[in-house]
Amino acid sequence: MPLTFSDPADYDKVKSDDKVDILCTELAVGKPVTLRVHPAKGGNAFDIPLSHTFNEPQLEWFKNGSALNTMAKHHS
Repeated sequence: MPLTFSDPADYDKVKSDDKVDILCTELAVGKPVTLRVHPAKGGNAFDIPLSHTFNEPQLEWFKNGSALNTMAKHHS
């Protein structure tokens, strides 16, 4: 999934050894995706908004796993 930091300054908040979760269960056009960062050195997890440029058909493809899966779903 192509994602970018909504605020480029947030890039420096994530360290190479941090663990992250991408929360995309409510993926929608024009709605940011949340990156939850779990700092490797401890402390509280924090969220960073990420942007995407997916349109409705692309979101459907993503949710179905591929464009081929989407085509199969519509023709069954």
